[in-house]
Amino acid sequence: MNKFRFLIARIDRIGDVVLSTPLPREIKKKYQNSSVSVLVRNYTKDIYLNNPYVDQILTYDNSDGSKKSFGELLSEIKKLKSSHAFMLLPNERLNYLLLFAGIPNRIGVGHKLYQMITFTKYVDRKKYIPLRHEADYNLDMLRKIGIKTDDTKPEIFLSEDEKKKAASLKEKLSGSSGNLVGVNISSGNSAPNLKPEEYKRLILLLFRNTQIKVAVTDNEIPPAADNIDGVTYLNRNNSLRNSIVNLSALDVLVSNSTGPMHIASALKVPTLSLFCPLTACSPKLWGPLGNESEIIMPSETYCATQCPIDPKKCDYSKEGGLSAEYIAERVFDFLRRLNNSMLN
Repeated sequence: MNKFRFLIARIDRIGDVVLSTPLPREIKKKYQNSSVSVLVRNYTKDIYLNNPYVDQILTYDNSDGSKKSFGELLSEIKKLKSSHAFMLLPNERLNYLLLFAGIPNRIGVGHKLYQMITFTKYVDRKKYIPLRHEADYNLDMLRKIGIKTDDTKPEIFLSEDEKKKAASLKEKLSGSSGNLVGVNISSGNSAPNLKPEEYKRLILLLFRNTQIKVAVTDNEIPPAADNIDGVTYLNRNNSLRNSIVNLSALDVLVSNSTGPMHIASALKVPTLSLFCPLTACSPKLWGPLGNESEIIMPSETYCATQCPIDPKKCDYSKEGGLSAEYIAERVFDFLRRLNNSMLN
């Protein structure tokens, strides 16, 4: 019998792609001789570079972000001769690509009409009841074909040269005794976040501790937090892969629920993350996995009285929310616990 050939399609954002990384590993645990390919957008492919469980990376679009033609993509997918395909994000165009590529076993998410008329199997999230982690919902795809697993830990793999580069960067920025704290200010607007001005206040408060060096990790810097004396702007206009290497040099990353947080967790970098309890934004659904982590949330009173429901409109700034002073104290406490645990 021919070996199984799997295709995992995750054509959305950075955090979502990071949370798909358990799938190739768990497939290879069950079927060691199988082939695993991934289909991602060009700007997220660096997440899967150097991954020992992935045999081939296909991109859904071109390097300039323009869409590949249906025929071009179909030809590339056909060459894989996949026996199974997992579509982790519902997408009608992709659904037909997988059908016309002749993949016999296709699994998607939900009950879309185009899935029904193409006889695509599905897993159902049942409106997130019970609420589980996104990575665990992804594993439902594998459970559908009999691969039983609960290992949700994401992984990003660095080469030996990349590890040396990260170690050199950390030594240069923080020395042997300092703590290098990354602060990621922006996000994709899918979760509540502080205003950039509040992040600037947080950075200035962190500077009060002489053992802390601060690095802003955004690729594009919000003007309100740019050009702060003493701050290293680690990833300004950087490629995703170089940003990943730089993030691995941190002792802690402070951010809201965003792609860099998931990258940090997959690199086993400790994270301190801002979250809210709304189901769509909950840490039970989107929290960091597999690393040392701490979640900061506003008071229950704040969410009960101030919540605008739309996460894009929430900046935690009203009474009972999150302030730079409070977050800075949590950072100091978190670092103390991390440093003490390393000494022990």
